[in-house]
Amino acid sequence: MTACLEPGCDGTIDADGYCDTCGTAAAPAAARPAAPRAGAGQASSRTANSTRTSATRSTSTSASSRNSTSVSSRTRGSRGGSTGRSRRGNLGAGLIEVPPVPAKDPMTEIMVNPQVPEGKRFCSNCSAPVGRGRDGNPGRTEGFCRKCRTAFSFEPKLKPGDKVGQYAILGCIAHGGLGWIYLAKDENVSDRWVVLKGLLDSGDADAMAAAAAERRFLAEVKHPSIVQILNFVQHPDAATGAPVGYIVMEYVGGSSLKQIRADYRDPAGQAGPLPVAQAIAYAIEILPAFGYLHSLGLVYNDFKPDNIIQDEEQLKLIDMGGVIRMDDEDSAIYGTKGYQAPEIAEEGPTVESDLYTVGRTLAVLTSLDSRTYQTTYLNKLPTPAEVPLFGRHESFYKLLQRATDQDPAMRFGSAEQMAQQLTAVLREVLSLEEDKPHPGASVMFGPEVRVPSTTASVPDVREVVRALPVPLVDREDAGAQLLAGLGAVDLVEQRFALESSPLSAASQEIQLRLVLVATAEGDFTVATQRLDDFENANGGDWRTFWYRGLIQLAAGRTGEAARMFMAVYDALPGEAAPKLALAACAELQQDYATASRYYDMVWRTDPGYVSAAFGLARALLQTGQRDAAVRAFGAVPQTSTHHTAAAEAALRALLVDRDRDLTGADLADIDLRYAWLAARLDPEHANWLALDVFSAAGTRLGVQTPADLRPGQKLIDRKVDDRSLREGMEHAYRSLARLATDRAKRVELVDQANAVRPRTLT
Repeated sequence: MTACLEPGCDGTIDADGYCDTCGTAAAPAAARPAAPRAGAGQASSRTANSTRTSATRSTSTSASSRNSTSVSSRTRGSRGGSTGRSRRGNLGAGLIEVPPVPAKDPMTEIMVNPQVPEGKRFCSNCSAPVGRGRDGNPGRTEGFCRKCRTAFSFEPKLKPGDKVGQYAILGCIAHGGLGWIYLAKDENVSDRWVVLKGLLDSGDADAMAAAAAERRFLAEVKHPSIVQILNFVQHPDAATGAPVGYIVMEYVGGSSLKQIRADYRDPAGQAGPLPVAQAIAYAIEILPAFGYLHSLGLVYNDFKPDNIIQDEEQLKLIDMGGVIRMDDEDSAIYGTKGYQAPEIAEEGPTVESDLYTVGRTLAVLTSLDSRTYQTTYLNKLPTPAEVPLFGRHESFYKLLQRATDQDPAMRFGSAEQMAQQLTAVLREVLSLEEDKPHPGASVMFGPEVRVPSTTASVPDVREVVRALPVPLVDREDAGAQLLAGLGAVDLVEQRFALESSPLSAASQEIQLRLVLVATAEGDFTVATQRLDDFENANGGDWRTFWYRGLIQLAAGRTGEAARMFMAVYDALPGEAAPKLALAACAELQQDYATASRYYDMVWRTDPGYVSAAFGLARALLQTGQRDAAVRAFGAVPQTSTHHTAAAEAALRALLVDRDRDLTGADLADIDLRYAWLAARLDPEHANWLALDVFSAAGTRLGVQTPADLRPGQKLIDRKVDDRSLREGMEHAYRSLARLATDRAKRVELVDQANAVRPRTLT
């Protein structure tokens, strides 16, 4: 054994090469390069000593709709800003009620024996494990790293009863990535509760810099969803006498989302992830805080469930030590493995890297567990086959995919844009889970103004193109006022006014409207050329994919159209329009299962999209689900101008292939439906419908009389027997003949009346 050479120390150097009494290293070691650091509360591989020039940042370009099916986050016309303040008490976006977290007595949070668990002790310089126990003996809380000889200390610097300026220390309440957190009372301000945050290791230069950064940025930040800094004080270290800085912050009670997830139990009492709607509500509420930081040129960097607290019905971002400026080329970047964007060490922090952490947090709250988010799914998401939730809620899965895309250019470009899509996805999730609609106006597309088909017949493709919602016009565009004035003018007739406008060259919206006009005219070559010119001049965004999809669809290339619309769905997963377009493409390709799925998603979320009800019913009929189709037609609200058409389509659906299963109860239902329609249809239309009803009933009687047919039961004022039904058909044909204005048609109808009339002796 070697004696320690430290003056006044009688210890010996142990097998690790350090004094067993004072922890001093046996001998100085040559300086070693710092290893890349990552993980909870540690700097990423871009340390404070590294340098970075602006050339190392990625220069994301907009995707082209001509050779790609991925839409860039640089989405012009997205109406996405990034400021805005959260609204207290709005947790749940007005759509759901999130269980409140009751206020706690702050004193109950004080740790009896404050220690950093051995498994979380790492060297601040090289990230090697330190302070670990051996041979049954506990690890050191202070000492030197065996690998790089950097000093470490995990001991609290303050103890209960200490006074730090005006603040009376009550004890430790937590330890985080950057230091111990102490509960205290402010003796100068009504003994209010406050929190002091010190350093985990005051010898760590990066940690010291991060603490100073937290003080500086928090002093600028004023947002109801971000913890407020109150003061910054210094207190001498008890061992060295060196001044140690402490940030004084407001006390935030409640529970972290990490704890809320850990405590959650489903209705059966089983532990598991949070309900998806609750997790989305948390993200929607906190995203305005991110937008606010971004508007100040700041990025949060270290977002995770640990760093967001729910107190009653409000959320607060805490632990601001990782916040830096976007243009900061030198400071260490703090983040957590499993949450931090993969490119951040080389590219630096960005809005997109911040929103990546929000996406990863959502994934952890709803699907990933503590064993996989840092290993198996470190840089990817599970598939819908692995996580049934993703299969049930495709739009939510697509939102997570976009937020956590490995390419930053494919992610959301602003917190507001992500919040808009999350809110729309939440409406869809709630609609599907609660089986009741949660409609909401789109911020990307205009309302539905046409329904391509109000019958059970597959619509003409040109009608589908005309009926699909149109992207909203940017009100700041030079041509916005002109386009607003042309709103009532037929699309094809708008061309002259648009082409002759002096604003045409300067207006992106006029250029896109001309693409739509050429598509409506069937001039797909001109439409494609106009869109190519637009994309060459302005770059690609989701609108170029949308309009290229319309061109392909109008030209009959439904497969290519579906690829374009799927790219829009990937980029805007909360929007109904791309789902309607995908449903229409699937229906035209006779893929009725896919058509049903997308029509159903839209219709169950927002009954304002009446075309989805008709499309769903048509697809259900094609797959033999007649009763479900009738319910879909019947769900069109009475306030809709298409309610009568839907009622007629439902009645006609009841008549399809009923030669063997038409019951007496069905006939009574049909009779009621017809009576309602006859009062609203013109006589000619009503008589043609009556013929179909009599024909279906007669066909059924020709096979077998329904067992439940009541004595004297009638159908459109006729007994339900062969003779009466034939008389009804004869009467309908003769009524139609009297209404006919063409002599030849009148003769034809009379002949048909004679053909169906029952035989008589006269």
